[in-house]
Amino acid sequence: MSSSLSPSASAAALRDGVVPPAADPAESPLTWFARRRGKDGRPLIAPHQLLAGERLRADFTRAQMMPRVTADWNASGVRGSRVPGALDPSETVLAAKQRVRNALGAVGPEFAGVLMDVCCFLKGLEQVEQEHGWPARAGKVVLTLALDRLARHYGYDARAVGRSNGRISTWIAPAGNAAE
Repeated sequence: MSSSLSPSASAAALRDGVVPPAADPAESPLTWFARRRGKDGRPLIAPHQLLAGERLRADFTRAQMMPRVTADWNASGVRGSRVPGALDPSETVLAAKQRVRNALGAVGPEFAGVLMDVCCFLKGLEQVEQEHGWPARAGKVVLTLALDRLARHYGYDARAVGRSNGRISTWIAPAGNAAE
């Protein structure tokens, strides 16, 4: 996990299964944006945006959607022992593909391309701007909007908000355990 995340954000990332298998956080353009500060001193992308982008990347990795450049030498016909209740590897791949499809559908076609390019294919923003014919630094704005929409799909918010008036039903200790 990236050292740019706070401990609570790191715990949330691990809980949500954000870290892709055998992933190097330094290779992600999103971690670069999370480490850099704007003129106002804030990170270029917020922690909830980073988590959303890395969660999409994790699902993309698990879905094995990256184009292959060589032959697949994995033993596809070999079955090992399975943990009871665990998904079959092919079911895991299908579930991850469905999560990617749902996430990209939620952000819409306007933002799906930039998210795929930056989060999944790990392209730099300058390259994405050139490929889409955008003016310089327009990609940062589009990426920020896309990550906001993705974070909303995943239920992440810039700040944690709980109930404003939590009710305590009782503080009564069982008989014999009361403090004197």
